[in-house]
Amino acid sequence: MIATGNHRTDLMRKILLVSACISIAWTAFAADATDPVREVMAITERNWSSTDGEWVYLFDQEPLGRLFSRQFQAAYAEASKRPAYDTDDGSPGDPFGYDVVTASQDGCPLEDVVVTTGSQQQGITRVKVTFKLWRCLDQPELRESVNEVHFDVMDEDGRFVIHDIHRIGPEDEDSVLAEMKQHVTETY
Repeated sequence: MIATGNHRTDLMRKILLVSACISIAWTAFAADATDPVREVMAITERNWSSTDGEWVYLFDQEPLGRLFSRQFQAAYAEASKRPAYDTDDGSPGDPFGYDVVTASQDGCPLEDVVVTTGSQQQGITRVKVTFKLWRCLDQPELRESVNEVHFDVMDEDGRFVIHDIHRIGPEDEDSVLAEMKQHVTETY
């Protein structure tokens, strides 16, 4: 049987539909819990690589809406009502007075950045990042120190997003999400 006008059109629609479904499925399959973390780290590396470049804020509307969970976004919106500094245009400012990934206002270009996937519990994948922040200093103990940050990544609406950021210290870890919530409840 030879396909005629309508049959040929129907056949082409089916082929295109199947192709689209396969493409979408492959994209979803190819996504990785480290993807938003790698993007955050690429931004952070660019920010610390030079004093001449323009700083890209992780929490500008576009990266915040694309890379972070709705709960994180909501906490950030509330915390932004109490900025750490005044903005020139009167818009909500950043609730932090420092870079949340490096937990610092100062530093050197990041070196030896390593991103690894860790454990998964209750729908959260822990992604570990290590890097050296102080390689440009003369003090050997600082030059060789390694920063460690953990990102809680979750699947939200079929895509991986960052739900929280934890800076790891010698005896504990903190939570950026908890810090924002605490910031909202503090009185000044």
